[in-house]
Amino acid sequence: MLLKCGADKVSINSSAIKRPELVNELADKFGSQCVVVAIDAKQIDGEWIVHLAGGTIPTKLNLFNWAKEVEKRGAGEILFTSMNNDGTKAGFANEALAKLSVTLNIPIIASGGAGTVQHFVDTFQIGKSDAALAASVFHFGEIPILALKQELKRNHIPVRI
Repeated sequence: MLLKCGADKVSINSSAIKRPELVNELADKFGSQCVVVAIDAKQIDGEWIVHLAGGTIPTKLNLFNWAKEVEKRGAGEILFTSMNNDGTKAGFANEALAKLSVTLNIPIIASGGAGTVQHFVDTFQIGKSDAALAASVFHFGEIPILALKQELKRNHIPVRI
């Protein structure tokens, strides 16, 4: 197991949906601070539906209900990826993130949609995210990390520089 090899946290997604008691087991054995439940969801007809397999297989689970359940089971953080926004570079799903923020008592990591520095500022200020994740904008040098951190600091968002 990765935690026994020195990892600080593990992220589980489809395995938690298939066997929710896994969240309890990991939290009981390693502590909630080690357990991140990743949730891929798509907004369909106004409802956020949780998906399996990287957002390809819909479930019957509602994003907010599922997030609350895994929090009760011992998740220490939620990594929410909006499959509607992922890869669009049009911004994070801040309305859903803000709702998660008032629904849960654990940190929320925003994922899916980052395209500009302002999108990061918005997810912290509007979406009330505790952290934000992005990939391609950093891999391809579209957003320099130092410039992002400086802008976050200018907007009074705590960041290490």
